[in-house]
Amino acid sequence: MSETPFQINIPDKKLSILRAKLELATFPDELQDIGWKHGPPLADMKRLVERWKNGYDWRKYEKELNQELPMFTRDIDVDGFGALNIHYVHKKSKTVDAIPLLFCHGWPGSFLEVRPILSLLTASSPEHPSFHVVALSLPGFGFSEGQHKPGFGLDQYAEVTHKLMIALGYNEYVTQGGDWGFLITRRMAAKYGGKHHKAWHTNFPMADPPSWKSPLSYLSYLLTPYSAEEKAGLERTAWYRNKSSGYFVEQSTFPQTLAYGFTDSPVALLGWFYEKLVIWTDDYKWTDDEALTWISIYWFSRAGPGAAHRIYSEVYGDFYDLGRTSYPTIPMGASYFPKELLLVPSKWLRRLNNVVIESHHTSGGHFAGYERPEALVDDVRKMFAKGGPAYAIVPGRSGYA
Repeated sequence: MSETPFQINIPDKKLSILRAKLELATFPDELQDIGWKHGPPLADMKRLVERWKNGYDWRKYEKELNQELPMFTRDIDVDGFGALNIHYVHKKSKTVDAIPLLFCHGWPGSFLEVRPILSLLTASSPEHPSFHVVALSLPGFGFSEGQHKPGFGLDQYAEVTHKLMIALGYNEYVTQGGDWGFLITRRMAAKYGGKHHKAWHTNFPMADPPSWKSPLSYLSYLLTPYSAEEKAGLERTAWYRNKSSGYFVEQSTFPQTLAYGFTDSPVALLGWFYEKLVIWTDDYKWTDDEALTWISIYWFSRAGPGAAHRIYSEVYGDFYDLGRTSYPTIPMGASYFPKELLLVPSKWLRRLNNVVIESHHTSGGHFAGYERPEALVDDVRKMFAKGGPAYAIVPGRSGYA
């Protein structure tokens, strides 16, 4: 389980193949004045493909990532699945007693999501806590090895992330995550909470509504009117479920079908991802190169462009299990951004979790680390700061010099 320094170095042959495929791209027509109603507009797709083919410089961004992010790989043994070679970013703060923090991404994200917040989290100051940050590529994502047989569920993703922290010498740690990162760190909190996993923070606070099995909570749920923020959140949730969740059905049932298209066609991959990058944010202005770098990580991923989607089928049974089988008891922090995909009343979350701090923002969407990096980091700092509800929760690591 020794650590190996890692540098991204995509072979020239893969770059040539990508360009050749883009040269052969065939585009569909589109209905007049349809805009974004059916997906990414044809003009946007043609512009992005042209940029990807003639102008986008992968080597430039590859070099930037290698210079900016200290990356490594190491083998992690997963019970019943053997060793998987896991890629991760590991940046230590100059503060010796910084708090070990695992950042866990989701889909359609990657380890890139930590990039805008990494220097903020590791910054040393007498005014706020500092963190040693670990941001892995989940198995099958980015430059981590993918699993090789079925049955790799939420317990296994939690096991990988936990064992990575232990291997790095962080026997006690905290976590932050959104999307799948929420579900994985939640399972970590349930399995390893207390002894190892000391507290967790999320920007994707999902929760079930009260049921008749808890009569008082259910009665309050039925009789208490929603606030304006809660109404807006439930409307956003309804929009997602009715208008933007079709991908979830396909990825959780037949991900292999998608894998053929994504592995052979960079245009198919681009369209599938670019749609989410745009409509899942709060009007975040992606530059073309920024979006293409994000999508290139998937195209050049170690396990292939279609591998990451398997998490949906493998973990489907756990996706809506938000505490029915295991309730985390360690301190939890939650950040609410108005253009997140699933937004439920915060009292639903507090009912089943030990929520010690929550923040409600007026802007921001699914990719909070990219859209509102300062706001997200400020929320995390407040949770672990002096006077905060989780101050010094990791013994001997207050986050301050």
